[in-house]
Amino acid sequence: MSTTTPVAPDSPQLTRKDFVSDQEVRWCPGCGDYAILAQVQKVMPELGIPRENVVFISGIGCSSRFPYYMNTYGFHSIHGRAMTLASGLKISRPELSVWVITGDGDALSIGGNHFLHTLRRNMDLNIIMFNNRIYGLTKGQYSPTSETGKRTKSTPQGSIDHPINPVRAAIAAEATWVGRSVDVDTKHLPMMVKEMAAHKGVGFLEVYQNCNIFNDKAFEQFTAKSERPDRMLYIEPGKPLRFGKEQEKGIRVVNHRPEVVTLGENGVTEQDLLVYDNTDSTLAYMISALDLPEFPVPVGTFLNLQRETYEGALTAQIAGEKAKGDGDLQGLLNGTSTWTVS
Repeated sequence: MSTTTPVAPDSPQLTRKDFVSDQEVRWCPGCGDYAILAQVQKVMPELGIPRENVVFISGIGCSSRFPYYMNTYGFHSIHGRAMTLASGLKISRPELSVWVITGDGDALSIGGNHFLHTLRRNMDLNIIMFNNRIYGLTKGQYSPTSETGKRTKSTPQGSIDHPINPVRAAIAAEATWVGRSVDVDTKHLPMMVKEMAAHKGVGFLEVYQNCNIFNDKAFEQFTAKSERPDRMLYIEPGKPLRFGKEQEKGIRVVNHRPEVVTLGENGVTEQDLLVYDNTDSTLAYMISALDLPEFPVPVGTFLNLQRETYEGALTAQIAGEKAKGDGDLQGLLNGTSTWTVS
């Protein structure tokens, strides 16, 4: 569990309303950001953390207005730098519950370097990345997650870039908790937020989020209720990978390659299916690559590992040095690597 300070037993029980600020929510009507905000506000009182110990930090983009709408401490920082500020805060105040709200452009373009190093360091941060595969705030340019061939204001002939798979990138960066959900899935999304918050170490949650103005229905081919059963794969640890309206389809691995099979055909049974293990980073990396049209789109917890946190190791290191007694500042300045030039 996280090291953040819990609510005292005699403290009043918080509700969702306690985490709703008095600021007017200024997103376009119908934006998927509303759904994500509602689910985070819903989950926060369930975590048992006092509001004064919760901080939301964002960068730049539509998603980055988020701190204004949470009745907690917050910081609307600069483009691509939310994770650096969050890292500094967590190091100096490790008892706080620190959340980073970012977008696909903010996190993976100008913030790509910070994304990589924040995840590998394993600070106890909760990172939610809103992925709408477009730059919404600046009116519709292609982003690092836009699909190849995407026609936008900045790619009128179609993007020639190969898009980043954020979950795959997070696994490669050695994050200890990696998940994915969808803005319109009101049952799955809060479950993912709550699970990430309980994890001790860095958590990265990608949320597919619809931008109904500049990239409308980007995910509808698999997020629409009528499409989800056959085109989305809910991964759960210890359970076989099954999907379909009747759970009649599944994923098995043959010669180290995943393939879609139908139970009952060619003698295929549930025992032939891949049982998911979210403590296996190699398996997580393989499953993160599944995508339409050959495969359903996987959502859920890809990876859940335990590793010492950066701030924990740093605190122990500082305590170890202090235990040695008072130091000699002048001796430190002089050091052993000094010389006299005559």
